[in-house]
Amino acid sequence: MTKTVHHFIDGKITLGKSGRMGDVFNPATGDVTAQVALATADEVRMAIASATKALPAWAAMPPARRTQIMFKFRDLLISHTEEIATLLSAEHGKTLPDAKGELGRGIEVVEFACGIPHLLKGEYSENVGTNVDSYSVRQPVGVVAGITPFNFPAMVPMWMYPVALMCGNTFILKPSERDPSVVLRVAELLSEAGLPDGVLNVINGDKEAVDTLLTDPGVAAISFVGSTTIGEYIYKTGCAHGKRVQALCGAKNHMVVMPDADMEQATDALIGAGYGSAGERCMAISVAVAVGDEAADELVKRLAPRVQALKVAPYTDPESELGPVISRDSLDRIKGYIDSGLEAGAELVVDGRDVSLQGYENGYFLGGCLFDRVTKDMDIYKDEIFGPVLSVVRAKDYDEALGLVNDHEYGNGAAIFTRDGDAARSFANQAKIGMIGINVPIPVPVAYHSFGGWKRSLFGDHHIHGMEGVRFYTKLKTMTTRWPSGIREGAEFHFKRGSEH
Repeated sequence: MTKTVHHFIDGKITLGKSGRMGDVFNPATGDVTAQVALATADEVRMAIASATKALPAWAAMPPARRTQIMFKFRDLLISHTEEIATLLSAEHGKTLPDAKGELGRGIEVVEFACGIPHLLKGEYSENVGTNVDSYSVRQPVGVVAGITPFNFPAMVPMWMYPVALMCGNTFILKPSERDPSVVLRVAELLSEAGLPDGVLNVINGDKEAVDTLLTDPGVAAISFVGSTTIGEYIYKTGCAHGKRVQALCGAKNHMVVMPDADMEQATDALIGAGYGSAGERCMAISVAVAVGDEAADELVKRLAPRVQALKVAPYTDPESELGPVISRDSLDRIKGYIDSGLEAGAELVVDGRDVSLQGYENGYFLGGCLFDRVTKDMDIYKDEIFGPVLSVVRAKDYDEALGLVNDHEYGNGAAIFTRDGDAARSFANQAKIGMIGINVPIPVPVAYHSFGGWKRSLFGDHHIHGMEGVRFYTKLKTMTTRWPSGIREGAEFHFKRGSEH
């Protein structure tokens, strides 16, 4: 009998009442392992009402007390790492090391959030005019919501709600319906840490739930991570309804490999960055731009046997390096891109389409794929494939390589591998990209810096977590004060005899 995943409203698991259910699959077997309740608009409004009711007391709670809850939450996440990672791998398919790594990056944001009171102190200026002082504070936005993707069901929500909560907001999370169990378990742990009821609510659902969050006047701000098509819709719809919106979207991340690069280091980097988590991450390197044919030949020669040797297996195999993709639709879509690359004239050096595992014939497995001689007019270059497919593009020189990076519609992350400090400095300065790596393949910032791209990789003004996250989840208020000078004649400023102190 499959389990049913419900909602988390007002501090407890709340049964879904819509009667609409979505299937949750084990990507390794193709079997349905759970059903998830899909919320109605009224159920979403229940969560909004719960968050609204909890807001005044939570916003008024001294930051030190909120911090104590967040510290307890951190400890619970660490002590339950094995449990959460196993639950994550079972529904997503990624290897256990990948799942634990994801949770670890989420915990880093929780740790950053514990220090947020320091960032809420505001500023004070004395005597800006004669006997006039000014000071500013950051106050909570109110009830805020997050809509998160399937590929990082633990980490991406933690990019949002720990920061939002520590700024004094209450939060409604709408996770992906493809792997919903992790966020519910984590919500239970946060409640166990002492979070008051209603401060964090989790609603499972589809477009009906999303549209309710986007249009209901009780929600003041929306955070989103996912595809560009949906992100643009969320940004436009949310803004049209007067909400503050940040939408982090698609990517096509390039790694420029200069002729002087350490090729062994570059190869290692591309194996991890291109094929980790089956390529299902917005910071995956999906394009290697080799500068010069000699560098390209050497890179492909080193990559091919490494890609071919990647161990494809379910997460239960401790030697697994490449798990399944999330769904049958994703598998078919990725294979379609591989077919289109061949039709367009790219050279498929390593073909992972024919992987078949005994006992897992119905799973969504795909071996690592490596293309060479890809050109910028091909769909496999232009589109985000979101799978274990790496394309090698050959550039004649550095300027052409930089042009490829800057001309692409996405601007999430990019990297350069070189021993030349001048080339590295030029790339860091001139690349029109939100996050840059110098001999670092996936330049995801640590939690106390902020994550976000440029161009069509981000809609909105603020990146996520770090100080940018604090700015997004707070409103700035400035006070200007003047007090009468001197002592008013006849006023008494002492206790009368016999008065109570």
